[in-house]
Amino acid sequence: MAKKDLLDELRVDGDPDLSERDTADTFGWEREEAEALFAEEMVELVELQKKLFADKSASLLVVLQAMDAAGKDSTIRAVMSGLNPAGVDVQPFGVPTEEERGHDYLWRIHAHAPEDGYITVFNRSHYEDVLVVRVKGFAPEKVWKKRYDHIRHFEQMLVDEGTHIVKIFLNVSKDKQKERFEERLERPDKRWKFRLGDLDDRALWDDYMQAYADALEKTSTDDAPWYVVPADKKWARNVCIARILRHHLEKIDPEYPEPDSDVDFDAITVD
Repeated sequence: MAKKDLLDELRVDGDPDLSERDTADTFGWEREEAEALFAEEMVELVELQKKLFADKSASLLVVLQAMDAAGKDSTIRAVMSGLNPAGVDVQPFGVPTEEERGHDYLWRIHAHAPEDGYITVFNRSHYEDVLVVRVKGFAPEKVWKKRYDHIRHFEQMLVDEGTHIVKIFLNVSKDKQKERFEERLERPDKRWKFRLGDLDDRALWDDYMQAYADALEKTSTDDAPWYVVPADKKWARNVCIARILRHHLEKIDPEYPEPDSDVDFDAITVD
């Protein structure tokens, strides 16, 4: 599938129809083919990130949202670990601290927006304030419903100041989540990831899906689009995300800066 066609299929434009999207979609790829495509995409991403870091005229913010066990951490490992760590910042957002609760809900988010030349990944984000806050009733509807407008304006401000934004929802099935939870319970090296609260959230699956659908529909814009990436098969997911990031870095079109014109490089010798 061509890159443009794939992105058009993944992108949210209106109602995302989450119940109709195939969480195990492979877009016709076999695993070996997808892994080869991913390797090719990473070659391009590495070069684009080097230029972005050198150019320092823009930045890229990647927002990752998903249900538990959808693969946010493994996505970051697969895609971001191949880039220059000096130019990548991964920022997880958990339960707000007491200090953070004393400010508006976007206060802690804005502090971690990327500076020019950098790629920043939000592992969860400001969207928790229209997701978990809504589903668990931490704020009344009259409060969280206004936040869609807040978020759109906040993201547009970042865009206007030179930050390109891409938002990715990892769409995992309830059956695949169950399988991954069971794996966490069985494997000592993964048990640390499991929380009893994960089961509480799983029991509210339908409520979360509705909250996600509303958030994606109300906040996907031309300048800060949402993409719904099928997450049941990690090897297909990785190709999708690499292509999304490559597309947005190509839109930035970073270039290596010109060298100092006063320096005669041909005359320089290094002893």
